[in-house]
Amino acid sequence: MGAAERFIKQHRIWKRLGGIIFLLQMWLSATLFAAPLVLRCEIHQGDEIFHADFLPGSDPYTAEAKNINERFRFKAVVIGDEQHIEYVKIYTYYKEQHQVVLLHEVKYMPPFRQSEPSFAALTGVNYLYAPAMERELQYGCALLEVQP
Repeated sequence: MGAAERFIKQHRIWKRLGGIIFLLQMWLSATLFAAPLVLRCEIHQGDEIFHADFLPGSDPYTAEAKNINERFRFKAVVIGDEQHIEYVKIYTYYKEQHQVVLLHEVKYMPPFRQSEPSFAALTGVNYLYAPAMERELQYGCALLEVQP
């Protein structure tokens, strides 16, 4: 094998390695630097609007419920990591005298709807009513990519 043939063979190998390295860099940058996901909910109760962000986690028991006007409690559990969400569960409770009662529970599994520009792209708008006082709560949530 002559010097020219060795040069051409080495050039082909470096060209292939360069292509593989480029693809690896693109894949790593897409996975490492992708914007993290957050569940953003808009909750309407009475004349007030509440916004709440829920971050992904691994323990559903550490998620805290948000107090809504001392009448309702709203909790979203987002299980997974910042790039891959396994599921989302939403719980809504109403307060009755000295206890909190589960009013609504829903679970969302992948694939998640994220293409709509609506504040309620994932859940749609939900209308819930506490039985005793007939108080209304509306909510909608969307999974959003947030810039770190």
